Amino acid sequence: MRIYNNLDVNIASFIICGDIHGEFSELLYKLKLKKVIDAVILIAGDCGIGFEKRAYYDQLYNKLEKTLDKLNCQLLLLRGNHDDPKYFDDELLDFPRMKTVPDYSVIRFRDRNILCVGGGISVDRIDRIAAMKEDRVEEKNNPFYYWENEKPFYDEDNLTELKNSSIGIDTVITHTCPSFCFPVNKSGIQIWLKRDPQLAADLNVERSIPDKILDKLNKDGHPLKEWYYGHFHASHFEVIDDVKFTALNIMELKILY
Repeated sequence: MRIYNNLDVNIASFIICGDIHGEFSELLYKLKLKKVIDAVILIAGDCGIGFEKRAYYDQLYNKLEKTLDKLNCQLLLLRGNHDDPKYFDDELLDFPRMKTVPDYSVIRFRDRNILCVGGGISVDRIDRIAAMKEDRVEEKNNPFYYWENEKPFYDEDNLTELKNSSIGIDTVITHTCPSFCFPVNKSGIQIWLKRDPQLAADLNVERSIPDKILDKLNKDGHPLKEWYYGHFHASHFEVIDDVKFTALNIMELKILY
């Protein structure tokens, strides 16, 4: 379990952002437009990490660093289904103002303890796999568009470690969400369900993982108040059993603190 106790900037606020799909420059433009300063911004998955070679991200950070310095902001990246898990598992991006966050990391910000768990299922995976195979045949830089280990996973040991360490989780940030939260049906993806016979079952598994995380947190007596997620490209808010569940649209920003 990775615990972030002291973040690298003198921060005033903690902001959660929906999917950005690699559009880091657009995100920074939005931060400037909204006059966001002295903040940590956590992207709740689908950051777009892994579609390029490793050196690309060094170059990307060099382009972003000046603006991040000026705004005194730091980006924390949580993995989605449009991200290569190894960048997050191994914390391969560990720049002063941009870091990939492993699953089951805990961010301690002021009086908040924030659990972060990434992963999701790509509804368009059948086309992404086909494109990857086609590009490999044509020997185009060996690109990756899909990762078999994209889905979220349940880690009971890490959650038990939280209980034993007396860290009370009040906020959860995931890429996907519990099965009873919006959206509660599969409308809008029928074309993918027809083309990918295993997709419906895998999507049910995807949504069952946050269910298990929530059950474990409740069983262990965590003071859970809020849950944020991206993935579904829509804005939605609801309160279920005294927990506030917030879905974030693409590039949508929500201030946690």
